[in-house]
Amino acid sequence: MVTLIDTRGGAPDAPRPRHPEKASKPDTPRLAKPDWLRVKAAGSRAYSETLSIVKGNGLHTVCQEASCPNIGECWEKRHATMMIMGAICTRACAFCNIATGLPKPLDADEPRRTADAVSSLGLEHVVITSVDRDDLTDGGAAHFAETIRAIRAAAPQTTIEILTPDFLRKDGALEVVIAARPDVFNHNLETVPGLYPRIRPGARYFHSLRLLQRAKELDPQVFTKSGMMVGLGESRDEILQVLDDMRIAGVDFLTIGQYMQPTLKHAEIKRYVEPAEFEDLKTIANAKGFLLVASSPLTRSSYHAGADFTRLSAARRALNARA
Repeated sequence: MVTLIDTRGGAPDAPRPRHPEKASKPDTPRLAKPDWLRVKAAGSRAYSETLSIVKGNGLHTVCQEASCPNIGECWEKRHATMMIMGAICTRACAFCNIATGLPKPLDADEPRRTADAVSSLGLEHVVITSVDRDDLTDGGAAHFAETIRAIRAAAPQTTIEILTPDFLRKDGALEVVIAARPDVFNHNLETVPGLYPRIRPGARYFHSLRLLQRAKELDPQVFTKSGMMVGLGESRDEILQVLDDMRIAGVDFLTIGQYMQPTLKHAEIKRYVEPAEFEDLKTIANAKGFLLVASSPLTRSSYHAGADFTRLSAARRALNARA
């Protein structure tokens, strides 16, 4: 996954300490990474070319800042996930490596530049995500919608997946986003409800669940997608309850991946989940009726998103054919 933040048109966010809200927290333990979770180091020619393009266009990447384990593979394939609305988040989730603070005003030209980048890269599928923008009256919904429309105009062949914030207390925001007709609506539940106060304190589990359900109600044709991390201390029963909750909400596509601790100031990894357990969860999730399930230690929300969209569409066609 290559997550790009375009700062060419407008003042960048002011320099600031990366995680001042976490600076006073004691260090958390860090488990040794098992051999089966290690990945090939980045350094291919295609990776270097992607890095050159990123630097040459004045772009930042969350892949680098968050030390994403898939950066070598994704950059080699030039997969691009555009991150809009700045690089500073108004939330301070315990698992996330994005800086927290007061963001700059929105850049009105960003949707056009994002669309130009998608067109220039010739992307068949693009993921658009953002930081949380609790400072905006609509949480950035109109900006998401404008970006979708701009991509439709500049690259009509590109399918569009959006990974949105929860739009907590932003009445009407979801309706604005869905009206722009994304192909995939993604919002991650991230973890089990019992861990929300510690891991995702600014969010509300049942609000996020209802957001996914409401997206499907507004547009039954949109694919809905959600993901969760494991290894944070959740029990197996809690995981299975989340899967049931997602299915009740009509979620089509589930992703499950291993939580990776960004720094010693972030939530600790309670355990590394064995690959066999991920396969077991995938089997169970498929039996529960998800159209598509991606479950592995290295699975991330936008990992293999283009190929997965093709598989997701084929799964729906097969289901409709049987109906």
